Amino acid sequence: MIDDSKQESWTVELKAGPRREHNLYAASAPNSYFKRFAKFRRRMAEKKRRVKDAQKSVTGFTEEERAAMREAVQERKARPRTGKGDGELNVLAKIAEMQASDRVMAERIHAIVKANAPTLSPKTWYGMPAYAKDDQVVCFFRSAQKFKTRYATLGFSDEANLDEGQMWPTDFALKQVTATEEARIASLVKKAVS
Repeated sequence: MIDDSKQESWTVELKAGPRREHNLYAASAPNSYFKRFAKFRRRMAEKKRRVKDAQKSVTGFTEEERAAMREAVQERKARPRTGKGDGELNVLAKIAEMQASDRVMAERIHAIVKANAPTLSPKTWYGMPAYAKDDQVVCFFRSAQKFKTRYATLGFSDEANLDEGQMWPTDFALKQVTATEEARIASLVKKAVS
């Protein structure tokens, strides 16, 4: 059993002791606590400012890239409503929208691909003329005007069989399509679908 007289004295000591210590601590505590809290708030505000500045400096996608993504969404929405034959019409419409120099190259590439790889079906891909096998893009033409570059690009996806050892090119810059380039494009397209 517990002796009640000891318990009462212990309770009295407990109440009296810590209360006095707490009161002594409480007199100096608010000052140091609020100083530390104010310092913490300043640091957090500075961190938020740095994060905002970093977010402002990151521009993300360019306007041209956003436009290409919007076109890709529109293409996907339109695909179920259109038939298989509409792919070529869409590609020809995109080619017709291009500037004169890009349009000439795109028309030549379209003719080369149709002649050398009849198994590829034309379609638009991110607003660019592309050629697909089993609905997977094999090659595409990116105009210089679309991304404001100094040259157009003939590109091949990973579906193309262009492997040459451990490293090989997949994009080719085009400033003009001459007979030499036509022959090289024809051989690349044939190799891509083989």
